[in-house]
Amino acid sequence: MEHYFTNNESLKSELRIIEYKYQNQIFHFYSDNGVFSKNKIDYGSRLLVETFLKQNTETIEELLDVGCGYGFIGIVLAKILNCVATLIDVNKRAVHLTKMNAKENNIEINSLLSNIYENVEKKYDLIFTNPPIRAGKEVVINILDNAKDHLKESGKLWFVMRKDQGAKSVFKKMQMNYEIRVEKKEKGFYIFSAKKKLT
Repeated sequence: MEHYFTNNESLKSELRIIEYKYQNQIFHFYSDNGVFSKNKIDYGSRLLVETFLKQNTETIEELLDVGCGYGFIGIVLAKILNCVATLIDVNKRAVHLTKMNAKENNIEINSLLSNIYENVEKKYDLIFTNPPIRAGKEVVINILDNAKDHLKESGKLWFVMRKDQGAKSVFKKMQMNYEIRVEKKEKGFYIFSAKKKLT
């Protein structure tokens, strides 16, 4: 079975457009076969974005969206926060769609093909991810645990995970390296924020 974290060059393209509205802003996203949540904005991703936006009071300069898919999280946040966003994915089609969607929503972003943090060189104020659970636990832990190496000193990681996909055990594991808290629980989804512990 093909998953969104693989590259299948022969997968047929069937573009579709998904609309998303936040307050008075309307976004349009091109989606396609072979990317995560291709027919609608994923509920967990939306909850992550909206929970953060309702709580944030700080000025954000740069953010990173890891495993960006067609770019929903990074593009919405970059536009609303008026900040510089870098969006990365291991899936070539996802990176291509992200570039299309940045243009469609009239915003400039950086979009890179990267296997987790392989091509990430900078440090960010914020890292966001809806980690690809189906890629396996090792990949998910890699994304979450190694985010600390790409955060500025006061930076934070925000992520979403379902209760039935191991949210509680991940919370426990991450307490080793992060000050982590649950920001919201809704319909089985947990929204976490994590700040790296200073050594």
